[in-house]
Amino acid sequence: MTSTASARAHSGSERLRRLAAGPGREGRLTHLETVPARPAIEAEWPGWVASDVRDAFVATGVSRPWRHQLEAADAAHAGEHVVLSTGTASGKSLAYQLPALSAVRRSRGSRGQRGATVLYLAPTKALAQDQLASITSLGLDVRVTTHDGDSGRDQRDWARDHGEYVLTNPDMLHRSLLPGHARWSAFLGQLRYVVVDECHHYRGVFGAHVSQVLRRLRRICAHYGAHPTFVLASATVAEPATAAGRLTGLPVRAVTDDASPRGEVSLALWEPPFTSYAGEHGAPVRRAASSECADLLADLVSEEVRTLAFVRSRRGAEQVALTAAELLAEVDPSLPGRVAAYRGGYLPEERRAIERSLRAGDLLGLAATNALELGIDIAGLDAVLMAGFPGTRAAMWQQVGRAGRGAQDALGILVARDDPLDTYLVHHPEALFGRPVEASVFDPDNPYVLGPHLCAAAQEIPLTDADLPLFGDTARDVVEGLVQAGLLRRRPRGWFWTDRRRAADLTDIRSVGGAPVQLVEAETGRVVGTVDGGRVHSTAHEGAVYVHRGETWLVETLDLEEHVAVMSRADPGYSTSAREITDITIVEERRHQAWGRARLSLGEVDVSHQVVSYLKRRQPSGEVIGEELLDLPERALRTTAVWWTVPDDLLTDAGLTTADLPGAAHAAEHCSIGLLPLFATCDRWDIGGVSTALHGDTGQLTVFVYDGHPGGAGFSERGFEAARAWLGATREAIESCACAEGCPSCIQSPKCGNQNSPLDKVGAARLLEVLLDGSRDE
Repeated sequence: MTSTASARAHSGSERLRRLAAGPGREGRLTHLETVPARPAIEAEWPGWVASDVRDAFVATGVSRPWRHQLEAADAAHAGEHVVLSTGTASGKSLAYQLPALSAVRRSRGSRGQRGATVLYLAPTKALAQDQLASITSLGLDVRVTTHDGDSGRDQRDWARDHGEYVLTNPDMLHRSLLPGHARWSAFLGQLRYVVVDECHHYRGVFGAHVSQVLRRLRRICAHYGAHPTFVLASATVAEPATAAGRLTGLPVRAVTDDASPRGEVSLALWEPPFTSYAGEHGAPVRRAASSECADLLADLVSEEVRTLAFVRSRRGAEQVALTAAELLAEVDPSLPGRVAAYRGGYLPEERRAIERSLRAGDLLGLAATNALELGIDIAGLDAVLMAGFPGTRAAMWQQVGRAGRGAQDALGILVARDDPLDTYLVHHPEALFGRPVEASVFDPDNPYVLGPHLCAAAQEIPLTDADLPLFGDTARDVVEGLVQAGLLRRRPRGWFWTDRRRAADLTDIRSVGGAPVQLVEAETGRVVGTVDGGRVHSTAHEGAVYVHRGETWLVETLDLEEHVAVMSRADPGYSTSAREITDITIVEERRHQAWGRARLSLGEVDVSHQVVSYLKRRQPSGEVIGEELLDLPERALRTTAVWWTVPDDLLTDAGLTTADLPGAAHAAEHCSIGLLPLFATCDRWDIGGVSTALHGDTGQLTVFVYDGHPGGAGFSERGFEAARAWLGATREAIESCACAEGCPSCIQSPKCGNQNSPLDKVGAARLLEVLLDGSRDE
């Protein structure tokens, strides 16, 4: 039976039930969500579309646009800023390509002079390259090119002088186009559309940086007489108009009603069992999600089901493919060759060859890293496996959307990692399916972000009073601080940049603070990449296993003075996680809520923390095999935190003794950090926490959760706003975990500097109940 015939013979839900009924798999399937099929809703081609543009799309098989494509394209053509937020494979590209390509074709001069121009921004170079291939395949006479770090000088000059549709990324806009705007004046002065693709990726500090880069772009365009229309494309996110408006600083219309066809989607939640391995303090350890995915991949391939497995690292992806092949060899000697890993560091032609083999059915199973999610070009699959929750519901649906393109049915399986968030989700499906997906969280007013961009803007064109509202309500205060620091000087015509450095070099827009550290290959001296100064202590310390673009490296030395980490490719068979000790003081409480006699607060804090050691965990089992001490300096951080306090008498009334409090608060802190990513688009490594039975600034039991970025990134603020739901989920996660005294799935943290001691699972649940009882009284 061919894979196509097999896919038609069995629905995803039927196939899943067979998988779950396998020997020893009782209880692993915790939930099955079925999304019904829907038909396409088509619309007519609008009259304003250039005839050759329409004909080009028809020639590629697009007989008519879908309704949501037309709605977004019409809005953009009319000059309305718009964000299209629909599912994977819903044809978002056509919605902005129609007005953009039509404007280019219709405005070109009789002698071929450049008319309207388009600037396309993508979060990765791979996505821009795919977009270039998409536009080129239309066969239109449009001068389209990329402008990125791989572009040579001749290509960059041609893009600047002749390009009509230029594809780049926010980094190049920040470092190249805007500082050199005078040379780009002809292009920017005719800029009609700015396309911001995959805009849900701009969150946290990166999102705050990009929002300021876009404001600088708008200012420069206005200087040359252009006021471009912004068209944003996004996976399904909550409040897309609000998120897009915060990103661009403009009113944005949202188009969210997806009219593309879709087959039935069956999405399963799957929890691996506990193993015989003992974790820290003898805590039970669950079977690795990657090992479980390898088994499922082998089963699906043996049924000729075309399947893609998403795994965190390249080593993990290769191990999943290898294990699946070994299992398949026991069934049929011809099957192992039909499984492969989708490797990091591949050449474009190698990637396309793998994609063609999978589409043709020569390959049936593929294990890929999550990092390739945006660069992958594979459609028509039958099933997708996810080794762990990919961080957001939007990313989860994007990965599931790789299966069942068009009207095909699809199967997705989310396999939980040994982690509080994953464990909570597989037992609380309503958190994934019964509520809107996440809002993009970032803070454009963060002074640590805003300051460098005001300096860059002043160097591009001197800042004036009229410019400041563009950059937000806090811009004037930040400018005054920059004047006091000697970076800007006030003159009659505005504020001028006074330093000899390039102001655009003051910040790396993907950085979270501190000078970036170069990652250097020991054998060749080649710079492999960089890591943010704020994260280098915990991720690139001596002895760290570092995953870079899916490849596994071992850090040999870290020189903090020279900002260099030397490392070598390695496969040590274990992962590492840093432990740190932390102290925290309150600088200012900005907002608060009274929860009965307890109190929830949001404000500014000073954090001092020091990485003191790291754990080695055998992979893929997760078993702790050792701890190594580190000698790294203490670091200081001023940031934003959410914290809550409970008075002593309430604790006593709840039956919590003085001896119970440290372990109860500590366990509640750990689990709340693990659950915050459910409410704010962050990773647990983006946030930190401190708990104490008696804090010097509050005089009470206090639990803090803070943003791990200077000035804050919006995560703790989101926690403050969603505190009842967030802390309620935290209590539920603790109470529902199947372990007896606490484990990595609920209250243990891989980065705890106190060796996960003391921890009190029962006390934490009782403590959170006391707190939440107060919230219900309000």
